[in-house]
Amino acid sequence: MKKVPASLVLAALACATLALSLPAAAETVVIVSQKNPATRMFSEQASQFFLGKSTMFTPVDQSEGSAIRADFYRKVADKDAAQVKALWSKLVFTGKATPPKEYAGNAEVKKAVAADPKAIGYIDKSAVDDTVKVILTLP
Repeated sequence: MKKVPASLVLAALACATLALSLPAAAETVVIVSQKNPATRMFSEQASQFFLGKSTMFTPVDQSEGSAIRADFYRKVADKDAAQVKALWSKLVFTGKATPPKEYAGNAEVKKAVAADPKAIGYIDKSAVDDTVKVILTLP
């Protein structure tokens, strides 16, 4: 049996310790009002509302530049912030759609969604309460 160098063992231990000390990534959930009849949704469906391809729901967005917004669009639409902005610029310019209203954070998005049965938004899972319903949890 081959002996493993001590420096390699220490490096592996350091990596394992670092990995354990990093915070777990927050889970993002898609929410609707308790008054909305929807109970489940797929990522592809959610992207339709947030990219202006369907008007069945009124999308409520997190603020531009926020980490949760970047993560949400990457997960549901495989698009980065610049791609989403370009898409909305085109839709607005051609008069085909109005971009989602933006709110400063989880609490504001949750409040707006809870107040409107047609609204759909996304927040950190830890911010969910009984005023809204989770219809999709993003991996």
